[in-house]
Amino acid sequence: MELGSEAEVSTRQRVIRSILDEGPSTARQLAERLQLTPAAIRRHLGALLADGTLDQHEQRVYGQRGRGRPSKVFALTDAGRSEFKQAYDDLALAAIRKLVSAVGPTAIRDLATERLAHLEERFELLRATEPDRPAMELLIEALGEDGYAPSVRPVRSGDQILQHHCPVAHVAAEFPMLCEVETQLFGRLLDSHVQRLATIAHGDGVCTTHVPRPLPTPISLTSRK
Repeated sequence: MELGSEAEVSTRQRVIRSILDEGPSTARQLAERLQLTPAAIRRHLGALLADGTLDQHEQRVYGQRGRGRPSKVFALTDAGRSEFKQAYDDLALAAIRKLVSAVGPTAIRDLATERLAHLEERFELLRATEPDRPAMELLIEALGEDGYAPSVRPVRSGDQILQHHCPVAHVAAEFPMLCEVETQLFGRLLDSHVQRLATIAHGDGVCTTHVPRPLPTPISLTSRK
């Protein structure tokens, strides 16, 4: 990160943290969240773009686009995410490669399943203590405890689970089975045919999983007597 006064560094850390928690954001959104002036947020964003902490792209619009040019959104790069602790370092990645080489392709699936077992246990514990809460809320709470910074975005066809941080992104980039096993677990816990749309591991700003709206229960027709 570019050096500056202690106050500037602190503010830029707040910008990074805000994007990590809330996902790719526009300058206006960041200024409002952090209570900064437009000039101040532009200065900090410019510095973070220059040192490779952030990149920018056009904002995706869901539904009909209004008039005017699309807003620019700012997202963390891999270098930006490295400001935060990753669950696995290069040594762990080397160990995983060696394990897969020795045991075979099934090793990474077994490892991913074992890694996510505690997430499922936490979900089931929450469901046992709060059986009336929606499964989606329970999953988001369980994910939050593991540092995924999750949220839910309603869309026309259902909901999207957004994970603004991935502790194992650099491992999943080489071993996408980690993402596949996680997606399968989401589907099982939510009893839904979910679909992974984007992942941080493959260069997207946020891991996005689509959860379709449940189909209406068909009405049973009885024959007339």
